Amino acid sequence: MIKKFTCDNGVRVVLEKIPTVRSVAIGIWIGTGSRDETVENNGISHFLEHMFFKGTETRTAREIAECFDSIGGQVNAFTSKEYTCYYAKILDNHASYALNILADMFFNSSFDEEELHKEKNVVLEEIKMYEDTPDDIVHDLLSKVVYENHSLGYPILGTEESLQTFTSDKLKQYMHDMYTPDRVVISIAGNIEESFIKEVEALFGTFKGGTGKGHEATPQFHTNNISRKKETEQAHLCIGFEGLQIGHPDIYNLIVLNNILGGSMSSRLFQDVREQKGLAYSVFSYHSAYKDSGMVTIYGGTGAKQLDELYRTVEETLAVLKRDGITEKELVNSKEQLKGSLMLSLESTNSRMSRNGKNELLLGYHRSLDEIVRLIDEVTIPKVNHLANQIFTEKQSIALISPDGKLPTGI
Repeated sequence: MIKKFTCDNGVRVVLEKIPTVRSVAIGIWIGTGSRDETVENNGISHFLEHMFFKGTETRTAREIAECFDSIGGQVNAFTSKEYTCYYAKILDNHASYALNILADMFFNSSFDEEELHKEKNVVLEEIKMYEDTPDDIVHDLLSKVVYENHSLGYPILGTEESLQTFTSDKLKQYMHDMYTPDRVVISIAGNIEESFIKEVEALFGTFKGGTGKGHEATPQFHTNNISRKKETEQAHLCIGFEGLQIGHPDIYNLIVLNNILGGSMSSRLFQDVREQKGLAYSVFSYHSAYKDSGMVTIYGGTGAKQLDELYRTVEETLAVLKRDGITEKELVNSKEQLKGSLMLSLESTNSRMSRNGKNELLLGYHRSLDEIVRLIDEVTIPKVNHLANQIFTEKQSIALISPDGKLPTGI
């Protein structure tokens, strides 16, 4: 049972008690990410995430790490396009201790200039490492070409140029403007009593923030192609189609469709591209759902001389899918796989904390397990087939990184 509570200042708390475990996961979710940035401060959400671990007014960076190591806990954070999360997983008897440390990091980070200078170099190395993994960066290229000048196409890590402009004052101002109570959700899952909400309220229920609004413009899906020449062993291809926003009525039809297309080892792309033709080791599809848009992405990596055949095979797979539709066996298997994945994820306090935090932040409501299973069961062959023909059209964008930078023939 999920308990919801809203503090007087607007901070929302969601708590799910799981008495069968001995752990607790605590996450501080903030509704701001790279989408809320400008060209000038691109990457500041991610950099701020790093600086939260670099010391507070009473703890050094080493002491923060030792605090969690000394109780056998885990602490980490991540930044996405629309939100940032700081979280910890600890034994249930250390929940209050961990919450206080997370609160100290949230409210009292010092943003010391010396630490800031060192962390800039750390993030710069992270950007360089990312540049050295073409199978990752090609997805950013696709977002860039699809969303053009909209901030949804900005890289989460930012750029080397924007990184150098960050100062302690800029971080504090961005945090004041964007880390506002109405954007904050505290999600807790594990062996914890409902009374723990009072401890959360005591720490997070009174702070105030600025009035930053972020990027409100609705993104448009643009049809375009981009290629980059890079010394790689493979050609890395991404094809993007306009998808659905989070919470869309057809979202479960799309989840089933994507699973059948490229979400598993028995998927059509995996079988057609890898098993039958041996063209790629890695080939898959996924759907990215944002608050007002979405994108279905197909990725495949192959030798440069096989790029044309890879692209033709993907196009043929999509053509057959649209022409003949999915089978009853595919529908049943996909539904059972999705329900199985859902059930298995419930065994992790981290997964439950993440699901509850994200749902509260982006949707404002929580579906029960029975509701989700019902929505999956309500997916039908006609619904999936209709959606496939609606999404997989000529309105597509392509991103490519390869040794010669040449797009597949026919594009």
